[in-house]
Order: sequence, then structure tokens, then C-alpha cells
Amino acid sequence: MEHPTGLTFGDFEQAAEPFGLFEAWLEAAKAGEPSDPDAAALATVDADGLPNVRMVLVRGIDARGFVFYTNAESVKGGELKARPKAALGFHWKSIRRQVRARGNMQPASKAESDTYFASRHRESQISAWASRQSRPLESREALEREAARMGEKFQGAPVPRPPHWHGFRLVPLSIEFWAEGPYRLHDRLVFTRVHPGAPWQRTRLYP
Repeated sequence: MEHPTGLTFGDFEQAAEPFGLFEAWLEAAKAGEPSDPDAAALATVDADGLPNVRMVLVRGIDARGFVFYTNAESVKGGELKARPKAALGFHWKSIRRQVRARGNMQPASKAESDTYFASRHRESQISAWASRQSRPLESREALEREAARMGEKFQGAPVPRPPHWHGFRLVPLSIEFWAEGPYRLHDRLVFTRVHPGAPWQRTRLYP
């Protein structure tokens, strides 16, 4: 039987672990989402327990978890280091699906961070050096001057990864899948485990 979103009910019911199902949904999103299908809302909390949320691009996805890259001296970087727990929310409006993941944070390896940084456009590499992310900026012109200065500094040479720029991996303890259904009879399926490496338990939820 075909689901209204193009998902088959059989595939949904037969999924024994979350990452294979996530990869299938991500491929569908890449085919149907107009831009950035790997974008997700990242939720953290500050020192007072006040939530913070912003969009990030998730650039690494495998059975270990979800990896995004950022300036570790930014607000998000500071919050993740102080309280290494977070949540990610993927919303693919065009295909009417969403995925939520919650779990613990750990730094990606230096090798992973180096490899991804080397794959970025050169101008984006320079921007990582120019931006003091989350800190006050006097003007747009000041940012552009710093980017130009960094461009001159690394002219004619590869741009190295800044020491403060690296990946964070969310190691999920729960991953929930939501697919839109007719008349609000949505499908929800959640996978949970007590710790990384433990078997996944799957539960259907009321919409």
C-alpha cells in the first residue's frame, strides 16, 4: 500500500533500525526538496537552561550519528561543550516528513574535520578564519575587510582548518520519524536505546 507521501507502509513497518530508514528518507528529500535537504534545526540550552535553536547543515550521517561543523567558539559551540546534549529536527515540507533526533554530543575526529574543511569552497574556508562567530560586529565592511585580509594571508597556498573550527557529532538515543497522513492520521515511529551500542527498540506512537 502506498503512503500519501510516497512512503510504503510496509517499509515503515519493517524498519528494524533507524539509520537505514533515515537514509531512504534523505534520498527522497534530495529528490523533492528545493534546497538544503540536509538542513536541520539544532536545539541546545544555555547556562540558565534557556533553549536556543538555529539551523545547521548536517554533513555526515552514518550509524555513529549526525555530524555538523561550526566555530567551536560560537554560542552553539560553547553551549555544546558546557552541556553536551542536543536535539536535531529535520523538516522536509515538500515531501511532508520530519525526523527528530535527541542524544549526546561528542567532537568529530580531527581527521573528519580536516577532510570536510578541505572539501569546502576556498572562499568558505577563508570565511571560517574571518568570522568571529556570534561575537559583536561593528559593520558589514569590517567583516569584508577581515575576509580580504585572510584571503591575502593565504594567497597561493592551501587554507588550513582553523583550530577552533571542527565537527560535532550527535550520538542519538532516540530518533523519531513522522509522515503526514490523511485527515491528521499521521504516522509516527520512534526508535530508542538506553545507551550508544545498545539494541534499538521501536514503538509506534499516536499522532
